[in-house]
Amino acid sequence: MTDTERNRLSARAARYARVGANVGGVAARMAGARFFGLTLDRGRNAMELAAALGGLKGPIMKVAQLMATVPDALPPEYVAELSKLQSEAPPMGWAFVKRRMIAELGPDWQQKFADFEHHPAAAASLGQVHRARAHDGAALACKLQYPDMQSAVEADLRQLNLIFAIHRRMDPAIDTTEIAKEIGARIREELDYQREAKHVALYRAMLADTDLIRVPRPWPELSTGRLLTLDWLEGDRMLAHRDDALAIRNRLAQAMFTAWWFPFSRVGVIHGDPHLGNYSVFQRDGEPGGINLLDYGCIRIFPPSFVGAVVDLYNGLMTGDDARRRSGKRGRSRCRGSSC
Repeated sequence: MTDTERNRLSARAARYARVGANVGGVAARMAGARFFGLTLDRGRNAMELAAALGGLKGPIMKVAQLMATVPDALPPEYVAELSKLQSEAPPMGWAFVKRRMIAELGPDWQQKFADFEHHPAAAASLGQVHRARAHDGAALACKLQYPDMQSAVEADLRQLNLIFAIHRRMDPAIDTTEIAKEIGARIREELDYQREAKHVALYRAMLADTDLIRVPRPWPELSTGRLLTLDWLEGDRMLAHRDDALAIRNRLAQAMFTAWWFPFSRVGVIHGDPHLGNYSVFQRDGEPGGINLLDYGCIRIFPPSFVGAVVDLYNGLMTGDDARRRSGKRGRSRCRGSSC
């Protein structure tokens, strides 16, 4: 069958135009205010930029999400607005949802669910999530990819490469070539929901013995390349617990560290998209018990040589063993410069 959403020149051209219109308008207003010496309303500008990026979806929005997590990279007004894009991006409407579900599961798709909520529970950069219920009563999370994301990704990555090229001319001390390659590889992988379902199964196996982290179960019969159905995991936002008792905050920090370090140090797998929208906190015995790990699109697999070097570096720093620390740094450098 012909893939009507493959990477196409016409769709990329439309993406370039949308990015220029949405972001260019905000940038022009900010530049004009500076040129004429007017006072900038950073709160309003931040809201307009977040709205423009939220409407665009895709990698550009994902980069904005990431920038909001880097300390002191942006003014606080921008951090506050762009952080909302992690879980409060503008959603696509019900008409889009119905068309997408028909394309993925067929015209009788609604009969495959006992219930399917019209309004999304969350909307992010590449897709949005709807709550549903299986015929056996299980709560489900259905992640639908936005239309023409393959073309949008390629168009956005091309523009990102141009930005990196300009940066290299201004600051040749930092070579951003490998950064651009890594971003491109990981975002392209995120478009493949069948690959993500395999990542979920892998994490369920890796973290099966810890009660601090919950991983959903994939539903292959209700999933495709652009629709991923998983168990719905109840939880609230991580930042809702920043003022909790120290013991609870330590428990959540331990859970997040385990979710990152345990798979990497033992299996060579790392969760590469750690913004807070990808976590929620579940309750156990009336208090926060740990974290739900929600998104598995951006997963990086490393060879044993690189993992061993990082573990050596970590142990060298912990024990003050300078020889082991230097060995770990050399191992990491060799790996970054090779095919691994």
